[in-house]
Amino acid sequence: MTLAAIPYPAIDPVIIEIGPIAIRWYALAYIAGILFAWIYMKRLMRDHALWGGPPPATPEHVDDLLVWGAAGVIVGGRLGYILGYGWGHYLDNPLDALAVWRGGMSFHGGFLGVVIAVLVFCRLKGLAFWPMIDAAAAATPVGLFFGRIANFINGELYGRPSDVPWAVVFPDGGPEPRHPSQIYEALLEGVVLFLILRWLTHRRFALRRPGLVSGVFALGYGSARIMVEFFREPDGHIGFLAGGLTMGRALSLPMVAVGIGLVAWAARRTA
Repeated sequence: MTLAAIPYPAIDPVIIEIGPIAIRWYALAYIAGILFAWIYMKRLMRDHALWGGPPPATPEHVDDLLVWGAAGVIVGGRLGYILGYGWGHYLDNPLDALAVWRGGMSFHGGFLGVVIAVLVFCRLKGLAFWPMIDAAAAATPVGLFFGRIANFINGELYGRPSDVPWAVVFPDGGPEPRHPSQIYEALLEGVVLFLILRWLTHRRFALRRPGLVSGVFALGYGSARIMVEFFREPDGHIGFLAGGLTMGRALSLPMVAVGIGLVAWAARRTA
């Protein structure tokens, strides 16, 4: 294996620290992702052409949904991580479950949290669920991009040892150059998936078929995550599961299945 590697850009995970208050890139990534989703969904709800008629909700409904969605991301993401990745640690240290600023969030948990939050919100407001979750899905990849860049800044979730020219020696990853798997995920789950969904919503008018955008999102994210798991180092306290699966791949396989099912179901619906 070559010793050549790209030097790790030692960016302080803390942007600014004032006394006991510390603002971290990780937290800022979540804030930026939620704010983008809020603004983007409001724009979708103002564009009648995308829906083939009156949008299913108003921009004011999106304003109200903001708090629900943020709660779903944070609570679902944290619970998903605790249950799927760190159950033993949090049983011994229950107060650590509240320390979200240290990292430790699961996308799959956050995804379910948002779905539940949107479902409850739509029931309370008398809105159709599928159009709302489709709009949320269309906006989500940008938040994933910010989150993966924050993972890279934190030097966490790095890849397996590699001799590719762009391999990086991470501070906590030992002396071996490794795949910058966080960047792979930022590009696939963030940039590529957003462009695909943008094309579907604005060129193919996919929002007129409820469930289609959500299905493509689930299929796209699940496929990208499964692909990157071939390069990403498994979580040290979990390792490989039965059959060589990683936890990320095991959780993404059902997303792919659900995505395929949703796309097939939406395709049969009348536009």
